[in-house]
Amino acid sequence: MIDNLGRKLALGFGLGFAVLIGLVLYADIRQVTRLLQDFRWSLLPAILGLTLLNYFLRGVRFHYYLRQIGLRNISLWTSLRVFVGGFSLTLTPGKVGELIRVIWLKNLTGASPAVTAPSTVVDRIADALAMAMLALVGALVYPQYRPAVLSILFVIIGMVIIVQIRPLALWLLNLGEKLPLVSRFVNAFHKLYDSTYELLRLKNLLVGVGIGLVSWSAEGIAFFLVLIGLGVPTSIDLLLMAIFILALSSILGGASSLPGGLGAAEATMTGMLQVLVGLPVNVAATATLLIRFFTLWFGVSLGIATVVIWRKLLFRSRAPEFDPNSAKTSAASAKEVGFAEKELAYDQTG
Repeated sequence: MIDNLGRKLALGFGLGFAVLIGLVLYADIRQVTRLLQDFRWSLLPAILGLTLLNYFLRGVRFHYYLRQIGLRNISLWTSLRVFVGGFSLTLTPGKVGELIRVIWLKNLTGASPAVTAPSTVVDRIADALAMAMLALVGALVYPQYRPAVLSILFVIIGMVIIVQIRPLALWLLNLGEKLPLVSRFVNAFHKLYDSTYELLRLKNLLVGVGIGLVSWSAEGIAFFLVLIGLGVPTSIDLLLMAIFILALSSILGGASSLPGGLGAAEATMTGMLQVLVGLPVNVAATATLLIRFFTLWFGVSLGIATVVIWRKLLFRSRAPEFDPNSAKTSAASAKEVGFAEKELAYDQTG
């Protein structure tokens, strides 16, 4: 499994390098170099600060999701490290590598991967809904993008509704028990569905999407600052377009299933900056390069640093098997307290 992820990650880094070279050549390397030299680097702390705010808010939401599915024996600080550490494998097709979080959660809490996997999956659903809503605001001004945004929004909402039709889901799971190749995994599918169902209930969905709206707006503002740093005149329209372009390009990048959305996101962003904002190709390409370095590549770097610094925590020996359902009914059980005490002691020592 690790070797397979390694090959996919290498593919992602290779694709990222190819996209970087392609954008630089497309925009003319001399002009890109000049723009980078003239960039207002004094804005960098604010840009990275807004990106960190995005990661922190989504990390808090990840911890909230874990609590909702019954994991009470993990601190917010540890949840944040698990969440950010997952960014180290963002550059895998469809970001599938980020599911390594379930292995770390298994090591830390003993929780079944089938129980914890939805915390990452639903995190993406909430982000997609939030970004679709942000993009929809822009689509009201630019009707040519309306069909694409509405289609994405309806597909996501449709998936959520189907998951919430519990009798249908249980009927399908029970049907799977009769199939030879599926029956052995039915128990895991039940756990997977139960966690997904819980996290997509209206209250949790509203919390998740609400946090997503704030966190992705922060990243949209970071993109706005990048444009200002390149000399684009400041205006409210530019701010709204920056949020709209970042949201829509992120959605299309994610839908492409390419590693980190590489290629699809950059092409969408560069094209929209030229069409909607009227930027010349060199400025549009440079803005795209900068925001991707300050978001995607910054996140990957943070993820790698997290795994390196706290590898003993994440890859330590597995905790005893933990049933989150029992934690819901007995949060103060001896087993749970024991896990919490061990985690606290470990956290205090690094």
